[in-house]
Amino acid sequence: MINEFKAFLLRGNVVDLAVGVVIGAAFGTVVSALVADFLTPLIAAIVKVPDFGTLSFTLNGSVFMYGNFINALIAFVLVATAVFFFVVKPMNTLIARSRKEPPADPTTKKCNECLSEISIGARRCAHCTQPTA
Repeated sequence: MINEFKAFLLRGNVVDLAVGVVIGAAFGTVVSALVADFLTPLIAAIVKVPDFGTLSFTLNGSVFMYGNFINALIAFVLVATAVFFFVVKPMNTLIARSRKEPPADPTTKKCNECLSEISIGARRCAHCTQPTA
């Protein structure tokens, strides 16, 4: 049972998935830092609001921090854009290049007697007049 568990853990799919999760988490951290430290202040400077994270409103004593939502929305759009342009688009291009068009249906066949090329619909060879199969 331990050998089966070890084989399961060392299969390529599990290891690839683990690496993907770790890289994805690190990538998410980098994008979050980019949004929080660079893009949000840049956008805030343009719209003259110092920080989206502090934007909120109060309704019946409840505080709604919609600025944090704006930051998260910007981070989501950036992650989705990065995944599309750096993962999905290149993979689609590679898959499209690797696809080969199916071969065209043959229009000729070889004669069994003289091995010359004849039309696929022919009943007799034009060269040796033998019936074709």
